[in-house]
Amino acid sequence: MDTAHTEQRRHWMAVLARASGEDIAGRLATLPPLPPHTPLRPAETGLVMVRGRAGGDGAAFNLGEMTVTRCAVRLGERVGHAYVAGRDKRQAELAALLDAALQDPAWHDALMGGVVVPLAAGQAARRDAEARRAAATKVEFLAMQTTR
Repeated sequence: MDTAHTEQRRHWMAVLARASGEDIAGRLATLPPLPPHTPLRPAETGLVMVRGRAGGDGAAFNLGEMTVTRCAVRLGERVGHAYVAGRDKRQAELAALLDAALQDPAWHDALMGGVVVPLAAGQAARRDAEARRAAATKVEFLAMQTTR
């Protein structure tokens, strides 16, 4: 796999991991149905340890556990994988199915335009709105010099 494909796959998987199962299903409903897929690893929920670093570059420590759902499917000769935060098994299965389908040139452009790009735009709009709300509460403190 080349670097460009890896970066592109990283992008669509990040978008799918942040989208809800309902959002993904809603976008898929507007497109022709995907061919049947075979579950390799049915969606299952478990825990992963989240690690952190003091100050961003200090010694690593265990921050806590996080609930994650994973799934793997086969769509023709393509295999799709998904790991999503939380317990949404439908989201994990749809993300894995889309991962496999997006690797197929026959489906790639339609799924990028019909599912991934709109989901990414919605996520960016929500991030921007949240940033504007946070910026509205920003307080700047001015240091006053003492006169002697």
